[in-house]
Amino acid sequence: MDADLVMPLKPPRTGKSRLRGAVAEHRHAELVLALACDTLAAVTSVAGVRRVLVVTADPAALSELAGLGVELVAEPAGGGLNEALRHGAELLRADAPDGVVGALQADLPALRAVDLEQALTEAAGRRAVVFDRQGTGTTLLLSAPGKPLDPRFGAGSAELHRASGAIPLTQALPSLRSDVDTEDDLRHAAKLGLGKRTAALLPAERAQLR
Repeated sequence: MDADLVMPLKPPRTGKSRLRGAVAEHRHAELVLALACDTLAAVTSVAGVRRVLVVTADPAALSELAGLGVELVAEPAGGGLNEALRHGAELLRADAPDGVVGALQADLPALRAVDLEQALTEAAGRRAVVFDRQGTGTTLLLSAPGKPLDPRFGAGSAELHRASGAIPLTQALPSLRSDVDTEDDLRHAAKLGLGKRTAALLPAERAQLR
């Protein structure tokens, strides 16, 4: 079943604060943008993904993402992450009221299309969730057809989504579970194989990631 995805993304200059120091400070925003570009390059190659909506406080700062075939919209002022996701889901629902909508993290630089395809197949139209590799966070949340997304991102989101009725997907999906919040996460993603933008940014910093 095809899905429409909403992806939240902070402006690169302020996003991923726990990842500061992984590259030189003046390249931090470039790294944040690279993570998103590599994530989206994989997502937009998946036949089962119909639309991708990036919700952000500063669409102008992310204008180059439009070249990847995604749509950019402004998030509601002062609403927080889950409100931004609900806003994006409502916009997608207006076009496909009976479809599946999903929330995907923007920091999956090792994402492989096959893992996202397998997740959509296993979900099979059910409300479903993919936990991160630590088992506490969420990298992908899918609604049932025509049903609310009901995002509950934040600390302990894996258990919050499970408690809300989302079915945890059980396939390995290593690249889909490997979001990047810290330098250790980035080292792990590098072992899986980074996308082109992130990999090109890191050669000069590679010693720091060993």
